[in-house]
Amino acid sequence: MTSFDRVKEYYNIFNEDERLMNDNSGRLEFEMTMKKLQKYLPEVTSATILDLGGATGVYTFPLAEKGYKIYLADLSETLISQAKDKLLKNPNENIISCDVVNAIDLSVYSDEQFDVVLLFGPLYHLLEEQERNNCLKEVYRVLKKGGLVFASFIPYLSGSIAIIDRYFRHPEQVNKENLKEVFNSGKFNNSSNKGFQEGYYPTSTEMEELFNKNNFNKISISSIRGFAYEKEDNLYNIQDEEMFNEIIKLIEKTSESKEIIETCGHAMYVGSKK
Repeated sequence: MTSFDRVKEYYNIFNEDERLMNDNSGRLEFEMTMKKLQKYLPEVTSATILDLGGATGVYTFPLAEKGYKIYLADLSETLISQAKDKLLKNPNENIISCDVVNAIDLSVYSDEQFDVVLLFGPLYHLLEEQERNNCLKEVYRVLKKGGLVFASFIPYLSGSIAIIDRYFRHPEQVNKENLKEVFNSGKFNNSSNKGFQEGYYPTSTEMEELFNKNNFNKISISSIRGFAYEKEDNLYNIQDEEMFNEIIKLIEKTSESKEIIETCGHAMYVGSKK
């Protein structure tokens, strides 16, 4: 089973805001995710969003500024406390609540309460199939009929190969046993209490099947950073604005290619409640 304490301890230290705002790989992920949200989100005037696993509100705050009603939730008490501090400094009446919540138990929320659920994080960590099913059953319950879910995940090849890179940088976190396990099952259990803890890396097909059996219709599955994965510094160093924009268009155009989804970092499933 997933050790939620280990996951919390990792995010108590890891700075998600900095990753998405001050690092070019995170910057591209944020900008491409916002493009995806802009493409599929319903009209502002009618939409209520649950940002589940939303950390300190990296997406909550910009979406609230656009007029969406947002409920922020995260497993980490530390991150929710930081979100509340941010909200005190930058009040926004569209941010309705900031709650400490485990993604497999959304009992704090009512049936059919939300138009949209953002699931940007929990599926990185839920090791067991029953935990993932519990999470999606709860997401299904709190969504209105026809409601949308946006779920990020780390594809099998990207995640597994990254564990080898982790071994090069942090050999104390990877041994022969957990390396074989991640390639056999997509599950990673860190040998150390430092670094990313307990990851789950499904193929895009497995992710589609998971949502389908939990009564969601697929709208799209795509790579978030696309072929710019691990080329982000070069991308943002481009001085020719037209060339930059053309490359962004090509990233979007090819983002649903299965080969790119499986090998280019974080990916996203978009679906609707049946």
